[in-house]
Amino acid sequence: MKESSLHSADVLTPDALRMIEAIATSGSMAAAARSLDLVPSALSYRVRQLEQALDVLLFDRSSRQARLTEAGHELLREGRRLLQDLEAVAHRVRRVATGWEPQLTLAIDSVVSARTVMELCEAFYALQPPTRLKLREETLSGTLACLTSGRADLAIGVVNESTTQAGIQSKPLGQLEFVFALAPQHALAAAPEPLSDALIGQHRAVAVADSVPSGAGLTLGLLSGQDVLTVPHMSAKLQAQLRGLGTGFLPRYLAQPHIERGELVVKQVQRANRVARCSYVWRQDPAGKPGRALAWWLQQLDAPATRKALLERI
Repeated sequence: MKESSLHSADVLTPDALRMIEAIATSGSMAAAARSLDLVPSALSYRVRQLEQALDVLLFDRSSRQARLTEAGHELLREGRRLLQDLEAVAHRVRRVATGWEPQLTLAIDSVVSARTVMELCEAFYALQPPTRLKLREETLSGTLACLTSGRADLAIGVVNESTTQAGIQSKPLGQLEFVFALAPQHALAAAPEPLSDALIGQHRAVAVADSVPSGAGLTLGLLSGQDVLTVPHMSAKLQAQLRGLGTGFLPRYLAQPHIERGELVVKQVQRANRVARCSYVWRQDPAGKPGRALAWWLQQLDAPATRKALLERI
């Protein structure tokens, strides 16, 4: 390409990186120009300036579609990372100025009491903080992965997981008892106890999908070769088992009201009863002092009554 007098650092601005992302996302220069409130000719001129400064072609112009070249894909990947880094810097600067985080993201495992979480949110908002809360529902190893990958600041209800990653702190939340439960109309409801694995394996299980974004994730309580209905969260698992769609272990606190009403039957099994160790995990600030929002949540979780309610309350 023709040599440019512009230096790459002069054109690799946040606006330029957002421009490349807009074009890649929309699939055409015209659509990207509309989203950026520019005329197409102005957008094309900016793209050419960027290409000349970098001395590469970012888009394949042999078709009407705005297709990124290999170099364009690399710029998009790195540009997104740089934009995230810039946002992180702004986040830290605002927190230094006020002590409050602009946003606090909580990864909540689906075994945790949703009612208690909402009550904690209500108490938090009563402080009228400037922090926005973002709740993510996760399951199994996905709960911890959400935190360690940087997508959450605090994970509540991490089940049987541990990490030695630097900058990650954890404390016990408590133990969660599980019971093997099924609908009274299910074929196993009248079977003699304790139920053997061989007998259980002949019937469909209901399992919660691990929300970890990559890899196989965790699978708990399933038998080799067993038919499985996979659902996205614990409340869906409860509903499936209430309808007799399968069997499986449920947190006792979640199943207990339905057991008392005769909507679920608890069966003893040959395997040992499941008791899960749960914890809450957070990202430690490099300076050693958490922001005011995270500090508030950690203070609530330090109370035994709060921890008990998160694991035992409907």
